[in-house]
Amino acid sequence: MWTELIGWLAAGILLATVARQVYAQWRSGSAQGVSKWLFVGQIVASVLFVAYSWLVGNWVFVSTNILMLITAIVGQAIYLRNRQRRA
Repeated sequence: MWTELIGWLAAGILLATVARQVYAQWRSGSAQGVSKWLFVGQIVASVLFVAYSWLVGNWVFVSTNILMLITAIVGQAIYLRNRQRRA
């Protein structure tokens, strides 16, 4: 039980941290200082982590990585929108 709780706590902290960064990028309306490869790499890594987590049956990481994938997709969309605004 404690093991799962620690995993969920870590997942919540990670998601809150990344979501806050994506929110800040959205609010600023700028793509400055953000690499186009940041979210691409996060998307690919999240897809692979979802597959791995599913295969080993770790539902904390399946859930976390699905949410990280969604966050990365939203982050990439905001990055592209902000970049187009600057052009």
